Amino acid sequence: MSKEKVLVIDDDVVLTKMLATRLKPAGFDVTVAHSASEGLKTAYQTHPDLIVLDIMMPGMDGYQACERLRELTSAPILMLTAKSREEDVIRGFEVGADDYVRKPFTFRELEARLRALLKRASRQEAQPVYNDGVLRIDLERGRVYRCGKLVHLTPTEMRLLKALAGRPGQVLSHTRLLEEVWGPAYRDAVGNLALYIRYLREKLEDDPAHPQYIRTQWGEGYVFTPAGEAA
Repeated sequence: MSKEKVLVIDDDVVLTKMLATRLKPAGFDVTVAHSASEGLKTAYQTHPDLIVLDIMMPGMDGYQACERLRELTSAPILMLTAKSREEDVIRGFEVGADDYVRKPFTFRELEARLRALLKRASRQEAQPVYNDGVLRIDLERGRVYRCGKLVHLTPTEMRLLKALAGRPGQVLSHTRLLEEVWGPAYRDAVGNLALYIRYLREKLEDDPAHPQYIRTQWGEGYVFTPAGEAA
């Protein structure tokens, strides 16, 4: 049985060594990175099942790293923080963290939170597959095929497509899509949303300038329209 891959990103060498020593016998495959930039590279290369991320690091801090990681992976992120202010914890959730542990912490608490996050990720509600003979979207497995060929989508593109295709025919507002895909801190980033809508259309549509699947509802938002249905 394969072990869950955990990536620990923390500049504290003593702490990362301790975590690796404790987590490996508990059944985790642990990889360590001692800076945010190293962690981003490692996440891209190893595709971890879960990431433990420290907030206070020199250079790129944990908040910035979390935002970048969310462009690479949908794996749960647990943040380690020495901060106790509510605003700091909320900021972590806003940039994409799934849980946090305050320092100092016990290993039992950390392990329990890791297992809870992994269990939650594995129990995500299965969503139906869309298939019209040309475009096939497997929302459960996160796979998209066009004319039988796999279409590569970034994690952000996949989250946006899931939000739209998971509610066919329903107009979703700019604000709702931004909060669901990027988080509450990005609720006004309409230009960012428009850019990723364009990316999806270029990958999924026959004619991105005249989209058949992802349509604009002027003044409201966007709607995923199954083939053969009117906008």
